[in-house]
Amino acid sequence: MRGSNVGKRLLRAAAIFALVGAMPAHAQYEVAEIPFFNTPSGTAALGGGIRLGTDPYLAFDDTSDSRQFDLVPLYLYNGKYLFFRGTAGGVHLFKNDNFQFNLLGRYRFQELDPDRNAFYAGLEERRQTVDAGLEARFRGRYGALNLNYLTDTLGRHKGQSAEISYRYTFDRGTLSFSPFVSWAWNSDKLTNYYFGVSEAESRPDLPVYAPGESQSVSFGMNTTWWVTDRIQFFGNLGFTGLDTRVTNSPLVDEDVSSAFFAGGTYIFGNVRKPESFISSERAGEWSWRLNYGYQADGNIVSEIDQGDFSKSSFADTNIGGVTFGKLLTNGRRVDFTGKLALFRHFEEDEGNGNFWSYALYMMATGRGYSPWSNQEVFRYGFGFGMSYADKVPIAEQRKQAASGNNTSRFLNYLELQLDFPLRRLFKARSIQECYAGVTVVHRSGIFGTSDFLGDVAGGSDWITAHFECAMGRKR
Repeated sequence: MRGSNVGKRLLRAAAIFALVGAMPAHAQYEVAEIPFFNTPSGTAALGGGIRLGTDPYLAFDDTSDSRQFDLVPLYLYNGKYLFFRGTAGGVHLFKNDNFQFNLLGRYRFQELDPDRNAFYAGLEERRQTVDAGLEARFRGRYGALNLNYLTDTLGRHKGQSAEISYRYTFDRGTLSFSPFVSWAWNSDKLTNYYFGVSEAESRPDLPVYAPGESQSVSFGMNTTWWVTDRIQFFGNLGFTGLDTRVTNSPLVDEDVSSAFFAGGTYIFGNVRKPESFISSERAGEWSWRLNYGYQADGNIVSEIDQGDFSKSSFADTNIGGVTFGKLLTNGRRVDFTGKLALFRHFEEDEGNGNFWSYALYMMATGRGYSPWSNQEVFRYGFGFGMSYADKVPIAEQRKQAASGNNTSRFLNYLELQLDFPLRRLFKARSIQECYAGVTVVHRSGIFGTSDFLGDVAGGSDWITAHFECAMGRKR
């Protein structure tokens, strides 16, 4: 029974990872497209972007609270079955060079916070949600056509949406230009949730309003600059004309919404000139790791990395985990590995119970060699990705409560690792590819700059000892 519950939690965490994305609503998701969905199977990348834009809700001061600013971390992967496109993710049900049929999930960033100004006082909060459903993608010499039908998975707006988008890409060496046009339909429940006014919310200056279903048309341009065969920068711009049923809402002040998304990515592998980046003897290599440790008081940057290993003053808790890794690219000095970590948080004594968290991330691992023997004497690693917890760790709850900030189960994930090869001490064949050392585990919201991460400013850290072994290497 306990194993069944763990399995359910893993599926829920996988769904969260697969269903997150970024961009304003009103069919402007095409603005967030990164040229990644046609990469070779197994390609992974990391990056980030800044999204700017407007929402249609009323603004009443010079700070223009209709403007949006958000830092969006990008986790990109195109596998045989799973994919993460930074702004969406899911499962390939069928895939070839010209057609994909997918289970798709996408985060809907649209929201209305009653605290944004006094006019909205007394309204129910319109919350963000995760939409999921089916997607079909066609690609040919005359461009690309995308269709999807999605429904609310978190019971927020309880409605559905459909989109049809067309784009054509012009490649000019290291530059590409991709104009698009998109039509979107939103059901009555979805439109009423974000733009309607109920009887309980109404007042003389805010009458009852039920817009019903709505449609919108978007157009824009996505651009890409390949700085190298692995590094790209992008800048995307889009505009959406809103349905009169939306613009007639007493909550709305705009006829058009806009979105701008700019950033960059680093791809682990060359997608423009595909070739193998794993040596033949390590092509099937994977790894497992066990670690256990305690809640730290300091931050991974500027404190723990400078030798502050003190225990937390907010909570006395421990963490234990198992991590599985798949080698993506290798080199004499640096390897890049995709990793999935399962952590058990032991917080029952602090009144928060015991629970699981899950991290999906990329790890860059370097090596130090002896100047005399040229043999490996240590490894060091840095990991970056995303973390989802079944509960918010108690240290995060207490830190955020002390500063008056919010919390989130889904946060950014960082990891520092330092270890030593056991082959230097032992001759047993079974541990020739094993290491022992220290791992620092970190969850954070990137200083409250990311709506994608719940606008959380802060996080938590654990210092752990680990034992890790590589498997599948040819000798």
